[in-house]
Amino acid sequence: MSGEDEPAARSASVEGGGGEEGWVRHGVKLSSLDQEVFPGAGATKRDLLDYLEAVSGRMLPELHDRLLSVVRVLRGQGPFMQKNLPKYTPEWVARRALWADRSRREVTYALCNDLRTLLWFGNQRAIEYHTALFRGDPFSGPTHLVLDLDPPEDGAFSLAVGAAKLVREALRNDGLDGAVKTSGSKGVHVFVPLAPDQPVEDIAAATRAVAARAERIDPALGTTEFVRERREGKVFLDSTRAGGGTVVSVYSPRHRPGMPVSFPVRWADLDGVKPGDFTVHTVPGLLDGGDPWTEEMPEPVVLPEDLVAEGHTIPIARVAAMHEGKRRAREARNSG
Repeated sequence: MSGEDEPAARSASVEGGGGEEGWVRHGVKLSSLDQEVFPGAGATKRDLLDYLEAVSGRMLPELHDRLLSVVRVLRGQGPFMQKNLPKYTPEWVARRALWADRSRREVTYALCNDLRTLLWFGNQRAIEYHTALFRGDPFSGPTHLVLDLDPPEDGAFSLAVGAAKLVREALRNDGLDGAVKTSGSKGVHVFVPLAPDQPVEDIAAATRAVAARAERIDPALGTTEFVRERREGKVFLDSTRAGGGTVVSVYSPRHRPGMPVSFPVRWADLDGVKPGDFTVHTVPGLLDGGDPWTEEMPEPVVLPEDLVAEGHTIPIARVAAMHEGKRRAREARNSG
């Protein structure tokens, strides 16, 4: 077996007699090209593959040598996250095996380093492309400080935009800046490029400090509260995408109606956009030969000492929430 759609490829007639315009493109055997990728996608697998090829020159440099997890949608099934490569993966797909403490097993991740691999994943109905924050050796540390700004369930995208401005103000107050992109869903991501050889713990601490400083600027808009029920309709300033965390790649499609894309936006344009502006159908026409992600990205920085020091005084959100949950459970047991 060589993939989810292979039986259809064997039984189907070949379009155009093969070649890049038929069932084989860049050495990848394709199938079921005219099927909708998932219900409500508004796009066929052909549209997905055309999109991935169109943006590959910008997307592949971001994916290169980063551990890759993908969200796939098999026909007739719901979406699922795939980290471990399936046994039928072609041998030419680059990979890296790492021990996972949480699941206590070795996980073999893909490294999407070329167009052939990207198209192979597209043919496997891989919709979303999530990467580790480090490149190459896991001990090299994150290449970016990342804030994920998530508005409440019924909140407008404009709330995430406002929170992004809080984060930028907090960064600029310490001589830093970042690039911003839509998450492809309802949120916004802010990326700050980092100079190499900075301790992972310091980067994680600085991320917490940036989120805390942004919250202090306007506590009515943004919150660092990890427990969803306590956010009171505010935008969650998520500082947990550090260390072993992942983030959806720039230019990645999302498993959402209409197949929106995580797309870079200039700060000056952020107020005038909405997530639906950027889809697999519209994005290729918006690039105009350039790459707004690299064009907007500042130079890598060494994190200021004051930011790191403050961050080390702030509890890790997940750990604090876990301890709070255990405390409440004890109280509930003790009260009968």
